[in-house]
Amino acid sequence: MQVVQRYPDNMFCWVDLATTDPAAAKAFYSGLFGWEYFDIPTGMGFHYSLCQIEGYNVAGLSILPQEMMDQGIPPVWSSYIKHDNVDAVAEKAVAAGGTVAMPAMDVMESGRMIVLQDPTGAMVGLWQPKEHIGAQLVNMPNALVWNELQTKDVDTARSFYAEVFGWGHDSDPNGYHLFKLGERMQAGMLKMDDSWGEVPPSWAPYFMSADIEATAAKAGELGGVIHVPPTDTGTVGRFAVIGDPQGGVFTSMQFDGPVDPPPGY
Repeated sequence: MQVVQRYPDNMFCWVDLATTDPAAAKAFYSGLFGWEYFDIPTGMGFHYSLCQIEGYNVAGLSILPQEMMDQGIPPVWSSYIKHDNVDAVAEKAVAAGGTVAMPAMDVMESGRMIVLQDPTGAMVGLWQPKEHIGAQLVNMPNALVWNELQTKDVDTARSFYAEVFGWGHDSDPNGYHLFKLGERMQAGMLKMDDSWGEVPPSWAPYFMSADIEATAAKAGELGGVIHVPPTDTGTVGRFAVIGDPQGGVFTSMQFDGPVDPPPGY
């Protein structure tokens, strides 16, 4: 088990879930992924929970803000990109056509965060670590293994992320878009067509599965919704799109071969 010590700038480092019922969500993800939780008081009447495997952080979980519930916004997974100067990145993002959806805020001694909206409408977080570096375990079963931008405008997105984060771009034989940080493939991009309807652009987390059929079946037993059943994706592996009982959506992926090791920092 390789524990990440720090992330390079411009790489995804964390995901968290804002949900309408944290207690029920904890039960679901504990049953599905075996996660345990360490609750941190926020001083605002609720806890931020660190989801853990063997005491190491893999994701976060908290209650969806009341104003978002009042607007009918469903539970949502958010993805965060690490940088040692998030304020400077936000300035670059605005110059490149993005907007600041949530201004910079210090999260106690954990770090500093900003939420951006890219020009295609997808939200993405920035994280400047202090005591909290992000996910300590990645690229292993039941932990984060991939982040994917789902958008209707891949050309605008490609230009934006290249300008702001320096990401390179490639595509696989099936035409799937890949974002590169140096030589490391670190995120993907999927073009949304008309069949997606009113689903907004977003960054989706992928959690690694050792047995996708078993993961999908267990999710159903726990009250989840299987939006896309286990499906082959070229020669890479098999995936399923799963909704938790409160409505948070994520992808679970079983790979045919080995995955990249975690960042060696």
